[in-house]
Amino acid sequence: MFGAMQAANMPRPTPLLYTDAAPARVKIDHDEPVEQLHLASTGNAARSSFSRADLECMAEALYHEARGEGTRGQQAVAEVILNRVDSRVFPSSVCGVINQPSQFSYTIGGAKPIRNRAAYQRAVAIAQDALSGAPRQLTGGATYFHTPAVNPAWANRFQRTVQIGRHIFYRGNQRVASN
Repeated sequence: MFGAMQAANMPRPTPLLYTDAAPARVKIDHDEPVEQLHLASTGNAARSSFSRADLECMAEALYHEARGEGTRGQQAVAEVILNRVDSRVFPSSVCGVINQPSQFSYTIGGAKPIRNRAAYQRAVAIAQDALSGAPRQLTGGATYFHTPAVNPAWANRFQRTVQIGRHIFYRGNQRVASN
């Protein structure tokens, strides 16, 4: 059992983009696949470009973690991912952040299919905007989030910044004093 649990928590080398049996192709700007995205400005961002794999990882995460949210809700989740990339506490790549063991619930337990192409294409557009340098003004620098349906043990250790849709956001680089 331990071996199966350990394997389930191992990071995946590539994003999981599945619609039925065939991987989904990401098409942007006149149906040309993206090879490289360049950031205009992201404040503290140490990186100046993101790869196609980064775009696919981000879009997949937005689809699985926030597809039921409005645009702002998905943008906020993208902000958290990019805030983590900029942090020294998390991996320094988009795919590294998303595939870090036990950080995003959809990555636990293997591949999850992408069944709603329209929702996925919306996630791709939001991911592209985020990776292209859209301002990060929604979450107050949050690096964590959860839905009100759960009460994670870590939530009381970090500063709550905002609730957007069905997600509550927290800034994890500043501990809240506990009495």
